[in-house]
Amino acid sequence: MARIVLILGESGNGKSHSIKSLDPTKTFLINVIGKDLPFKGWKKDYTPYEKTTKTGNAIITHSSATICSGLKNVVDKLENINNVVIDDFQYIMSYEFMRTIKQKGYEKFNDIADAAFSIIQAAQLLRDDITVFFLAHSEEIFTEAGRKTKIKTIGKLLDDKITIEGLFTVVLLSRVEITEEGKVKGYFVTQSDGASTMKSPEGMFDLRIDNSLELVLSKIEEYNIG
Repeated sequence: MARIVLILGESGNGKSHSIKSLDPTKTFLINVIGKDLPFKGWKKDYTPYEKTTKTGNAIITHSSATICSGLKNVVDKLENINNVVIDDFQYIMSYEFMRTIKQKGYEKFNDIADAAFSIIQAAQLLRDDITVFFLAHSEEIFTEAGRKTKIKTIGKLLDDKITIEGLFTVVLLSRVEITEEGKVKGYFVTQSDGASTMKSPEGMFDLRIDNSLELVLSKIEEYNIG
């Protein structure tokens, strides 16, 4: 089974920028909304995948079925790929909601849940040497226990019946700060403060690390080897 990692954060907090650290020759990008990546030269690093020539390493789609088949294609045909990034994962649920916005009843929320859950399942079934990074927006909710930061979803089915974060061993929160030099610095929070769903195995990371997916990958590999 492949490793799956969930990276959460508000828009503009460095999730997509963390892709920059990965080796593009070993990385396949699933760009859910087709947005430009926020670092220079990304277009030459991530080019559209061509089935006939088996060239390129990126697709643009918000279709759950297409993403699942794309993940299978990584296993079957692209032996050089060790990393898969699904950027803006939560928009898969948003597009499904808008597709069925005129549909009455709760059945459409079952379809939304199925779209998200099926992709996570497909990712888990990839080769053992693959890591799949799910990048998604976070949201703050307020419960009887107080404020809580979690993955942004649509409807309560995924929260009440599945709990997406529970399917992942590593869930990190992306944040940014302004340094004394006036520069923007991104980082990942690796553990919960009691008011979030962030988590990682004991001793795998420091409480705060640079927002680098390559760093996350190396720390996981180092931890698992022992």
